[in-house]
Amino acid sequence: MSLSEVFDPGVLAIPMFDDVHRTLAGEIGQWCGDREPVLRSPDIADPAAAGRAMLAEIGRAGWLSHLDPDRPGSDFRSVCLRRQALAYHADLADFAYAIQELTADAIIRHGTAQQCGRYLPGLASGAAAGAMALSEPGAGSDLSACILEAAPAGEGFVLNGTKSWIAQGDIADVCVVLARTGDGPGPLGLTTFLVDTTTAGFKADPVGAIAPRSWAELTFTNVVVGPEAVLGERGQGLVVALDVLERARASVAAAAVGFARRAFHLALGHARTRKAYGGKLSDLQLVRSSLAGMEVKLSAAALLTARASWAVDTGRDHATQSSIAKLYASEAAGEIVDAALQIFGAAGLVAGSPMELLYRQIRSLRIYEGSSEVIEMTIADAL
Repeated sequence: MSLSEVFDPGVLAIPMFDDVHRTLAGEIGQWCGDREPVLRSPDIADPAAAGRAMLAEIGRAGWLSHLDPDRPGSDFRSVCLRRQALAYHADLADFAYAIQELTADAIIRHGTAQQCGRYLPGLASGAAAGAMALSEPGAGSDLSACILEAAPAGEGFVLNGTKSWIAQGDIADVCVVLARTGDGPGPLGLTTFLVDTTTAGFKADPVGAIAPRSWAELTFTNVVVGPEAVLGERGQGLVVALDVLERARASVAAAAVGFARRAFHLALGHARTRKAYGGKLSDLQLVRSSLAGMEVKLSAAALLTARASWAVDTGRDHATQSSIAKLYASEAAGEIVDAALQIFGAAGLVAGSPMELLYRQIRSLRIYEGSSEVIEMTIADAL
């Protein structure tokens, strides 16, 4: 599989990327291509087992090694390039990688040296799984509505409540948990904690999704944690959560580009070989117009993602750029996958086919790390 299938060489050539990024793109693209049978082989009937298998595979390959505090770190452009390649080849591999990065980023940016030393090596090797437990039945996009209680008890806290739709929640060894410590009204009363999932009173129940992934509802029943579990400062939980999510949105855009490029190349290959009306599908003007529209959207999404990840790495105001990239890329990817399936016709509706899987896999990107509607409000507020 050539590099140009996974990445746009013209985008990689722009000055926002360095030679180290272009080298990484070649390496991760080649690795994914070589390992594609393995990456696509896990039994999706058991998403939890598949998630563990993906983490082990990615960890063995060293794609998470930069999370180890004793190893050189990674810039955010590299994170986005890894996500694009993984999403192009295997949804579950991208999913496992993304949640591991998300969890580790919270610890790296806001954790103490002791917290980093305790949790990051396991996350970096893939031996341990992480999860971000933010959403609740009544607090999805509006995290300030969080009601999971962390009541002070001596020097520590007792957690009671529920978290919903938590990626990797059923396989996580450590969760970053947003809870209400009551230090102030609304967002001022929230604190983030690092909770070991072996702690008494913690329970994870798997939740099915339209695209099979490790997903769960978490229940906290008198879960006792010490003061060392506080991540960041008490009362600053929403600041921690938003800081991580604002950065992660650019990586969601990168994954969207990966999924969309896969759909585009499948559709292009099908149009060039499928016989229709005395010629090929690709001879039909409407099909050619659809393919051209996909290419335009892919180019725009890739450039917006590059700008956002570059802004993160260069210390610029990246929150708005990440939101713009996430909004456009996730919406465009949905349109591209839908148009690609239309070119396949009935063949794209067959259960288990690449197009049917992509159609289900792409939908969640418009919701997590901020729904499209919330992202639009965020962008408008920044004007």
